[in-house]
Amino acid sequence: MRVLFVCLGNICRSPTAEGVFRQQLEAAGLSERVEVDSCGIAAWHVGKAPDPRAHEAAMQRGVDLGSLRARQLAAGDFLRCDYLLAMDRANLSALHEQRPADCRAHVGLFLDFAGHAGREVPDPYYGGEQGFEEVLDLVDAASRGLIEEIRQRLEAQPS
Repeated sequence: MRVLFVCLGNICRSPTAEGVFRQQLEAAGLSERVEVDSCGIAAWHVGKAPDPRAHEAAMQRGVDLGSLRARQLAAGDFLRCDYLLAMDRANLSALHEQRPADCRAHVGLFLDFAGHAGREVPDPYYGGEQGFEEVLDLVDAASRGLIEEIRQRLEAQPS
């Protein structure tokens, strides 16, 4: 199973989601069965590390984003991934515009898995430290919901 988190530039929200989700997968004993990645709709930051503020906020919670590097969404992502999860409606719209007809992946908003249907993960880029803390809180809750769905899907698959 493959999960891809998507935001605009892949330096704040989606790498934070990747790091938090990866940590929760390990704690749930699912890291060997689920691959995780993140990307951006835009190419502005390709090859760059996550925003230092995102990295610092994540480190305060024991999540290391240091090895992650930004990349842009690729056409093959739609066929490789089981979930493409957008941080906001603009990202979701871009995903739907680029989605090929033969894509069978779940394409939706990440926070739907936290019981916040239609809610967005706000972009903290132009704000202060509190914005990065809010992102961490939101992606933590959504990660827990997504792990439960994935666990159920994996248990339903024949061995």
